[in-house]
Amino acid sequence: SYFGDRSSCAEDASAVNCMSSSSRGLNSTCIRKTPLSSARSLCRSHTPLMGHSVTSSSAVSAHTVASVIVAVVEGRGLARGEVGMASIDLKNPEVILSQFADNTTYAKVITKLKILTPLEIIMSNTACDAGNTTKLFSLITEHFKNVTFTTVQRKYFNETKGLEYIEQLCASEFSTVFMEVQSKYYCLAAVAALLKYVEFIQNSVYAPKSLKVRFQGSEKTAMIDSSSAQNLELVTNNRDSRNGHTLFGILNYTKTPGGSRRLRSNILEPLVDAETINTRLDCVQELLQDEELFFGLQSVISKFLDTEQLLSVLVQIPKQDTVKTAESKITNLIYLKHTLELVEPLKAALRNCSTPLLKAYYSSLEDSRFGIILEKITTVINDDTRYTKGCLNMRTQKCYAVKPNVNEFLDIARRTYTEIVDDIAGLITQLAEKYNLPMRTSFSSARGFFIQMNADCSVLPNGRLPSEFTKITKMKNTYSFTSADLIKMNERCQESLREIYHMTYLIVCKLLNEIYEYIHCLYKLSDIVSMLDMLLSFAHACTLSDYVRPEFTDTLAIKQGWHPILEKIAVEKPVSNNTYLTEGSSFIIITGPNMSGKSTYLKQIALCQIMAQIGSYVPAEYCSFRIAEQIFTRIGMDDDIETNASTFMKEMKEITYIIQNANDKSLIIIDELGRGTSTEEGIGICYAACEYLLSLKAFTLFATHFLELCHIDALYPNVENYHFEVQHVRSSVGNKEKIAYTYKLSKGYTEEKNYGLKAAEVSSLPPSIVLDAKEITNHIARQILHRQKSTPETMKQRVVYHLAMRLVQTARNSRLDPDSLRIYLRGLKKKYEAHCPVSGASNKQQ
Repeated sequence: SYFGDRSSCAEDASAVNCMSSSSRGLNSTCIRKTPLSSARSLCRSHTPLMGHSVTSSSAVSAHTVASVIVAVVEGRGLARGEVGMASIDLKNPEVILSQFADNTTYAKVITKLKILTPLEIIMSNTACDAGNTTKLFSLITEHFKNVTFTTVQRKYFNETKGLEYIEQLCASEFSTVFMEVQSKYYCLAAVAALLKYVEFIQNSVYAPKSLKVRFQGSEKTAMIDSSSAQNLELVTNNRDSRNGHTLFGILNYTKTPGGSRRLRSNILEPLVDAETINTRLDCVQELLQDEELFFGLQSVISKFLDTEQLLSVLVQIPKQDTVKTAESKITNLIYLKHTLELVEPLKAALRNCSTPLLKAYYSSLEDSRFGIILEKITTVINDDTRYTKGCLNMRTQKCYAVKPNVNEFLDIARRTYTEIVDDIAGLITQLAEKYNLPMRTSFSSARGFFIQMNADCSVLPNGRLPSEFTKITKMKNTYSFTSADLIKMNERCQESLREIYHMTYLIVCKLLNEIYEYIHCLYKLSDIVSMLDMLLSFAHACTLSDYVRPEFTDTLAIKQGWHPILEKIAVEKPVSNNTYLTEGSSFIIITGPNMSGKSTYLKQIALCQIMAQIGSYVPAEYCSFRIAEQIFTRIGMDDDIETNASTFMKEMKEITYIIQNANDKSLIIIDELGRGTSTEEGIGICYAACEYLLSLKAFTLFATHFLELCHIDALYPNVENYHFEVQHVRSSVGNKEKIAYTYKLSKGYTEEKNYGLKAAEVSSLPPSIVLDAKEITNHIARQILHRQKSTPETMKQRVVYHLAMRLVQTARNSRLDPDSLRIYLRGLKKKYEAHCPVSGASNKQQ
């Protein structure tokens, strides 16, 4: 790893005794004490540093390795429920602060932590005192069982120190955050403990005025709780976590790790500001219309390395200078040069763009600091030094990075190194001639230089290699080995390399000190690259499917929409369906037999809503959305052994969470409720939950097998019934009746009566039992239907309500010219008179 030396930290850690702890109120855990922590539970031997170089590693796997450390602190006494959070990604030098009031379920805290996927969570030791554990502490430890948990003494959660840290470390460009947070004591306390702890475990300090610090309120993004994210398979497939059949998987055509991270966080926290979303959609539209711009940008973006991770290493000053830290800084300077050289090509690609956001990015790239840094680098570093693949190539780049004649001792050391490398090549040539074998020079970072040879055993004398060769390994017909002389030469080579790195490091440090004041422009660059990468990814996804640009109104209307993930899995294109939700019909009940497509349809609506709110096009012929501030789902029929929750209790917990947190701007998806208890109780719970949700203006889609629930539309005019059609087909074998699924959604509730009994008939249940079941079912159904019949008065009220809502909607959103509007209003009148004959007759008399 080139991310700085951790040897002293490792030594400290190994010197600490392990003892059992009861401070967490969990099973005895192995803990250790640090100068900061009072009870640090060990889920692993130490906090891993970023052990990878800043390469353009697979964007798909970029988000999978946890690297975020979070500090959480809660107010005490009257301020309980006021929570402060601070987080820093070890791969990205950005500190995110947030402070908000949460309710007793701590839904916001848990959701934010789930999105961050932390490596480690820090809390005050007073939150987990034996016998006095806070509810927040208990909930966090319950939800994050596999995350390392560290408790730090309360004195380190110091808001004054936090404010000092921000003043000292925040880059001048982001200094406005100071005004936002100076009275937010809890997030300041959290950042004080976080930065103190991170500097301790990293064995380094952050350079002054080098960090990006921002305050993130919870009002700018939609909230999707962690169980909804799991139900909808937003970033993880429920059957196989490595499978790419997720919303993230089907939209992820990003080329950089930063773009991949941004896409993931956007899917989990969609935007709620229509103007920002439309700005993104304008960019996607331009990328789709301008092929040259699309391919030009994609070509440049794909050459960028992980800019955020590069920045993270550049702003850290190691407390000790070692060979590893030296090599790390040299590598990073080469990466920095490589990154800055891409600014001009990126500007060239954006030069002729027309949308405001892309123009703003072009203007940002005209920042003179990019040129100043590159100029300062090129005065010392060779022009042809650049990032290359392959460890030997990169080693060569590092050796010859500094221009000749800058340091004469460095030039001598480099000549020595070249001579040793030439001697190694000469030695291997001699050995090849001596034994008449096809040997070649190979290199690996672990072994250094070694010999490789492709040969059959028959070529070798006695089927073996000569005795002077050691460390022999064989894969198929390839032998890898070394000799005593070669090992000695490798050691000399390493020694020479250490000298080169040390002298280069001194020159690089001097250069870095000169460019520190300009380095903040890289924050802007990494932001531009990751956003462009994500927008290109959206455009790429559109080219592979017939997606359409969404509109934002007060109506959720989707014409012929289909499930985006199912499209990638299915051989044929999925059956598309319409959706219409408005203030006048905000509650849709969906019925239909098992496997008719209800669950898929419900998930499809939620996925389309999220796609629209992140700035992506949507799988439909036309679509309009109302911005959802929260998306809730209650899907699935599983019990949970871990928390000792039955199917019914799990359902109740989920519906309670929805009822406690939903508001008028929520989208609520409920796929069956009350199935885990008796039918009467289940229907009762469904009715009561529906009536509560109907009192909100939230858009709700409710799939159920309780057909009795469909009659709620007699009481509430904003309820609509829909069902999935099925067809009955007689099979040629045995003349048995089968159900053929159409997956088409139609108005009204399902005509399929007793489809459970039909399934029982097909099974081997005795005919007498099936007959009895039919009689009992019909008797119960008649009783319920008699109680639920609509009166003419309720029907009239319903028709009047629907007319009023259509008129309100027309007044708000109509773009029709006067003549078209007149025709539309006449049509509404005719429809009203047709459905309300009583009022129609009285109107004629008048």
